[in-house]
Amino acid sequence: MVYAVCDNQSMATATRGRTSFGKDTGLQARMLLTMFLLGLVYVVFIGVLFAAGAGAGLIVVVAVVLLLIQLFASDKLAMATMGVKEVSPAQEPELHGIVERLCVQADLPKPRVCVMETSMPNAFAMGRSQKSTTVCATRGILDMLSPPELEGVMAHELTHVINRDVMVMTLASFFATLASMILQFAFFFGGGFGNREEERDIEIVVLVSMLVYAISFLLLRALSRYREFAADRGSAVLTGRPSALASALIKISGTIERVPRDDLRAAEGMSAFFIVPARAKKSLLNLFADHPPLEQRLAALQRLEAQLQGAA
Repeated sequence: MVYAVCDNQSMATATRGRTSFGKDTGLQARMLLTMFLLGLVYVVFIGVLFAAGAGAGLIVVVAVVLLLIQLFASDKLAMATMGVKEVSPAQEPELHGIVERLCVQADLPKPRVCVMETSMPNAFAMGRSQKSTTVCATRGILDMLSPPELEGVMAHELTHVINRDVMVMTLASFFATLASMILQFAFFFGGGFGNREEERDIEIVVLVSMLVYAISFLLLRALSRYREFAADRGSAVLTGRPSALASALIKISGTIERVPRDDLRAAEGMSAFFIVPARAKKSLLNLFADHPPLEQRLAALQRLEAQLQGAA
């Protein structure tokens, strides 16, 4: 599934000015479609498991427990692993000031403000709702960006909060996680079945699990790419300075290429949530990346800059 980079409706919405800033309707439609398709695939998946003789009780318990962990604990576990710490206004006055101003403009409750002590320049937002959101900047990005650039980055992250796409990405990844878990379980225990019919059922479960994982992977990547374009647009409209975000993206991308590979690997699990992906080098696998290419993001921001200046 291929999503358009920037449809005309979204661009028209962006050029109305900061007073009309709100949810990206294009992203909302895509999130709804993604969840519907993943839900449909998931129903078929569960049906196949039942047909293969898997225990209904076990499936339900595992699915519910995994979903609850994903919804309520995945962000906390991820941030604890990455060493993210909440900071007070006294500790980081500039960062808190920027976030407060943007929240007033966007009519958002102020989120928890955190800093990740790493030289890798990046930022992200996590949380299942607007009232339980955390925005985080790394020490590297705080030291590197100018105030307007940092404001553009924080506005990008707060747009994710407004669009609620972090929660949708968390829910959507649940399907792929469950399929992967069952696939591993089937491979690990599949050899213990001597009955021909049971072996055939296991093979069916493995094939369907692989299909579910592949479909979930592609849908998640397509949605993830579009949500980054939507957050870039939201930042540009909220701040009125698309060029500031473009400058920040150029600085971050250029610096990440020089970050030690060990540091990038340590942050790779959070890559989908970062404003710029934590990857050591470009490869063919980038065709399935969770972020659009930097060149496309810059081109979209340049078009927005022209449109905002024309509307002024």
